Amino acid sequence: MKAVLYRAFGAARDVLQLEELPAPRPGPGEVLVDVAFSGVNPSDVKARAGARAGVTELPYPAIVPHSDGSGVIRSVGDGVDAGRVGERVWLWNGQWGRAMGTCAEQIALPSEQAVPLPEGVSLETGAVLGIPGLTAAHVVFSGGPVNGRTVLVQGGAGTVGYLAVQLAKWGGARVIATASTGATERLRAAGADAVLDYADPDLAAAVLAANDGAPVDRIVEVEFGANAEVDAAVIAPNGRINAYGSARVMAPVLPFYPLMFKSVTLETALVYLLDATNRQAAIDRVHAALTSGALSCPIQETFDLDATAAAHEAVERGARNGAILVRTGG
Repeated sequence: MKAVLYRAFGAARDVLQLEELPAPRPGPGEVLVDVAFSGVNPSDVKARAGARAGVTELPYPAIVPHSDGSGVIRSVGDGVDAGRVGERVWLWNGQWGRAMGTCAEQIALPSEQAVPLPEGVSLETGAVLGIPGLTAAHVVFSGGPVNGRTVLVQGGAGTVGYLAVQLAKWGGARVIATASTGATERLRAAGADAVLDYADPDLAAAVLAANDGAPVDRIVEVEFGANAEVDAAVIAPNGRINAYGSARVMAPVLPFYPLMFKSVTLETALVYLLDATNRQAAIDRVHAALTSGALSCPIQETFDLDATAAAHEAVERGARNGAILVRTGG
């Protein structure tokens, strides 16, 4: 089979190579999937570049990148229902803790990591549901329902943020999103009740004004370190901040007492490590929103397998109009 792999950290065009590898076989409890699309996420790009904190050596001699993907089950291993053959599926944690990811024509992985796609949902959408979809669902709903509450989505223009806006609105929340000024109409169309300029020097006041002077109940946070002071100022007593990133300030200064005196819950969320209960809850919510027509997963650009380096570069430039995919199937 054809696969893209790298044997050293470095720039995409320097280290990503298209090669022929032996076709995988499903082991006990596994399925073999003919991959149609592989999703490219910022975490995949950082891993290839060697930019993950604390990682100085390649964990495997060679790595086929990407954790997200979609396709069709070709065969199953011992202990897996043979009726799954031919099933359209989306994949999660494809390359988490293992060398072989989804940027290949085929992948063998545990059966539970190949989730049946709801009827009518495209394979392209399926390749966005792993990291962006499950992260968005978890950080919006971790802590309980949002019906009748106000949710602030910091960084609403990114893929996770854009999905979070839609999911929070679907869940019955009043949604305030922050983004660059060019994303305002896009986020309003996605369901945001108010869209604020993330660079506003008095962002806290703008958030409170957008919520009729009241603090917000929940914050979905992509840049916790950079936004901690604003978050502490606008969060309600007994509110919750669900942070899934802090790339700009990787060692944040925590405004402890402003948070403590509001009894705020701070969760740092890593989608790869969701336990089975939380993961299934996120899957169920994503599927329900998709089938009700409340969730759209836009694709900015799709690259062929031999142009995977260009796909990584697109993510590095900062895709702001949708996900980046690699077409791995025919």
